[in-house]
Amino acid sequence: MSQTPAAEFRHRFVASPVGRTHLVEVGDGPLVLLVHGFPESWYSWRHQLTALAAAGYRAVAVDVRGYGRSSRPAAVEAYRMLDLVADAVAVVHGLGESDAVVVGHDWGANIAATSALLRPDVFRAVGMLSVPYAPPGGPRPSEVFAAMGGDEEFYVSYFQRPGRAEAEIEPDVRGWLAGLYAALSADTMPAPGAPDPHFVGRGGRMRDRFPAGPLPAWLGEHDLDVFAGEFERTGLSGALARYRNMDRDWEDLADHAGAPVTQPSLFVGGGLDASTTWMGEAIAAFPTTLPGLVGSHVLEGCGHWVQQERPAEVNHLLVDWLDALPG
Repeated sequence: MSQTPAAEFRHRFVASPVGRTHLVEVGDGPLVLLVHGFPESWYSWRHQLTALAAAGYRAVAVDVRGYGRSSRPAAVEAYRMLDLVADAVAVVHGLGESDAVVVGHDWGANIAATSALLRPDVFRAVGMLSVPYAPPGGPRPSEVFAAMGGDEEFYVSYFQRPGRAEAEIEPDVRGWLAGLYAALSADTMPAPGAPDPHFVGRGGRMRDRFPAGPLPAWLGEHDLDVFAGEFERTGLSGALARYRNMDRDWEDLADHAGAPVTQPSLFVGGGLDASTTWMGEAIAAFPTTLPGLVGSHVLEGCGHWVQQERPAEVNHLLVDWLDALPG
């Protein structure tokens, strides 16, 4: 697949409620806003930026607040979902547009879906990669996650205590990221029956279960340097704060419990991704929760990092979906 030289990526900042949001844009045409997940940055969309621009779209990938070059408030509560939706709206307006299609991966999928739910006047369609839409509501998240591990601890609970995950990750950001990326990639993930890297043994660390060996095929040394370099500069607290606001989000969005996202939508997941398999009931509920669903695709033999593991397939699905949207 052809690559747009990095020099053609236009870096800029726009004012947003967090202070300023850093973004990278390529192309001209209808705006497509790309929102990354954990632990990534705008760079996770490098393949999509070029492909969407070539297809006639203005492709814009942001650094979510707390990541990369975007503003990074100190308060944990500054990373609640309502704030991230406000940032997304501000980016659209800051770019001189009145509306956009929003596409997210991992936590970005949640941000994209909630943005579409709360601001249908701004976000006319929504794409979700890896993490399917599940409407707000249900039991308190922290209680659900605390009950999942049994004798072990689910990674979300592990991330929720300020400072603990930082103490594991920040002394060796590059090594930790390499391990996590490998743990959730199709070609390097632990074999079936091996200890699950989504869980932490009591008194242990997440990285204890990361595979040792080569990087995943999709991740070059330069790519890893880009991701690691940003977190080595910023630290991990801003990124991890997303996990530390899940109960606040549950309270903030209580009035929207069970609400569907009605705009045209797309889901793309990996067949070997725990987000797809564990949330199978959410995917099965799409006829009710996503009545505007245009396509739901599970890529066989693909892990969690779908747009980087399988860029050509994801780009094809995205462009076909975008081209079919009402003008």
